[in-house]
Amino acid sequence: MGHPMFNYNAELTNEVFAYCRERLSMDPVPLDFGSLHAMAPGDMKGFITSGGRNADEILNFFRDELAPAVVSIDSPGFLAFIPNAPTKNSLLFDMVVACSGLNGTSWLESSGVVMAENLALAFIAQLAGMPDGSGGAFVSGGSLGNLSSLTVGRDVGRVKHPELAAHEVRFAISSDAHSSIGKALHVLGIEPLIVNTDDHRFTRESLEAALANDQNPSSVVGIVATSGTTNAGIVDDLEGLGSYAREHDLWFHVDGAYGGAALFSPSERHLLAGLRHADSFIVDPHKWLFGPLDCCALVYRNPTVARKVLAQQAGYLDILHTSDDEHYEWNPSDFAIHLSRRARGLPFWFSLVTNGTDAYESAVQSAVDLAHRTECKIHDLDHVEMVRPVSLSIVLFRRLGWSTERYVEWSHQLLRDQIAFVTPTKWEGETVARFAFLHPDTTDELVDQILATMRD
Repeated sequence: MGHPMFNYNAELTNEVFAYCRERLSMDPVPLDFGSLHAMAPGDMKGFITSGGRNADEILNFFRDELAPAVVSIDSPGFLAFIPNAPTKNSLLFDMVVACSGLNGTSWLESSGVVMAENLALAFIAQLAGMPDGSGGAFVSGGSLGNLSSLTVGRDVGRVKHPELAAHEVRFAISSDAHSSIGKALHVLGIEPLIVNTDDHRFTRESLEAALANDQNPSSVVGIVATSGTTNAGIVDDLEGLGSYAREHDLWFHVDGAYGGAALFSPSERHLLAGLRHADSFIVDPHKWLFGPLDCCALVYRNPTVARKVLAQQAGYLDILHTSDDEHYEWNPSDFAIHLSRRARGLPFWFSLVTNGTDAYESAVQSAVDLAHRTECKIHDLDHVEMVRPVSLSIVLFRRLGWSTERYVEWSHQLLRDQIAFVTPTKWEGETVARFAFLHPDTTDELVDQILATMRD
C-alpha cells in the first residue's frame, strides 16, 4: 500500500464519473449565474485542514454551490465576449488526457502526444495556405501565442537591423488590435507604430500612409494583422499587408485567435487568403473550433527560426535537444514562452479526427449564417438598428434611446431570467449591444426572444 493520497478510490471515482455523465448529458447546457449569492466571503476559510475533508462532501459542495455560480461558457445562450462550445468528444478526451498523466513538453517524453498534435497543427497550416514544414505548438491562449510570436519577430528584426538599439525596433499594429498585442510589446520593451484605420480595418494603404508620415519608418520590423477582431469580427487586409511584408522583408504575424476559425467557413474563408504570407499565425481551438479551454494553436512559417529564439537551454535540458530518433525530433517547449505543458492540443485533435472536417465546416458556418439572419431580423424591427454590417459571426446593434445603465440592467435581467448571457460593449465611444455567435445550437427562436426583451 502506497501513500494514501495516491490510493485508488473506487467510490469517489464513480461519483466523479457520475457527475461528468450528468454534465455531458445536459441538453442544452444551462447558463447558471456566475456569483455566490448565498455565501459569505469567509464561508470557505475552514475548508483546508491538517487532516483533510471528506471527498464526497467537497464534491457535493462543488456541484451544489460552486459550479452553479459560474456562467456556463458552453451554453447556447452564452453570447457574450467570445463563447466556448467544446464538442462532447473533445470533453471526453480531455478527461482521458487528465487521467493519463500526459506530459506534452518534449519529443523525448511524449512523442506520441507530439505526433498527434502536430497532425492537427499541420492541417491548420494547410488550410491557411502556409508551406509544408510549418508548425509550432499548442499554448494556453492567444495572449501567450501572440507574445511568443512577437518575441521571435522582434529578435529576427534586431538581427536584420544591427544599426538600431535593441529597444528601437517596432511593430506596426492597428488601433483595433487586440489588447494582448499591446501588452506583448510592452513586455518585450518595444513601442508600436499604431496605425489609424479606415472604418476599423487595417489595410496596406493605411500602413503605407502611416510609414510615410513616420520619422523613422526603417525601425518597423514587423506587421501585426487581425483575422477577426474580437469586438466586431473585422478581418484586416491580410493580402495587402502580407504582400507588403514579403516585399519589404518584415515579420508578418496574424492574430486569428477568434476569427482564424473562419478557415472552416465555406463563405468566409476567402477573407483569410492572405494568411499564406504569414510568418506566424494563431487560432484558438477553444473558441470557434469547439475544443475545451485552454488551447491556442501557434503556427510558424519557419519553425527553425522560432526554435533558435525560444528554446530553453540548461544542463538538465540538453538531452531534449540530442535525440537518437532518426526519424523525427520536435519539442513543443521550443516554440513558445513555456516549458512544462499539458497535452492541451489532444482534445481538439481527437474531436477533429472523430467528427471530421465536414462537421466542423457546417458548425462554423452555422454561426455565420445565424449572424446574417439576425441582421435581417434587426433591419425589420423598429426598436433596434445595426451599428455596422455583420462580420464573421459578430453582430453589433443598438437599442434606440437606451443609456449605458439601461444596457447593463437589461444584460443582468437576461441572465437572472436564464434566457441568455449578452453583455454590452463600447463602439466608437457609444455603449451598444453585441451578439457573439459560436455555438451551432443557438437558435433563431432564442435570438427572437432576446430582441423582444428590448422593446420595453
